[in-house]
Amino acid sequence: MVPRDFKNYGGKRMKIVKLCKEGSCCPEVRITDTQVEIGEKDNTCVLTSVQWEILKEKVLTKEI
Repeated sequence: MVPRDFKNYGGKRMKIVKLCKEGSCCPEVRITDTQVEIGEKDNTCVLTSVQWEILKEKVLTKEI
């Protein structure tokens, strides 16, 4: 089930989170039901949903 805060962008349901203030150049996080993209323009990392959950857990437990 896709969370309610997902919206349609270019035919895909996703949530986009910008990592800085409006009007500045910065990376963003794009979350779909199957993957997470982190980065900007041609510099992007793509994680599976499982990899994303592992990364979140490591950050929340201050392992990284």
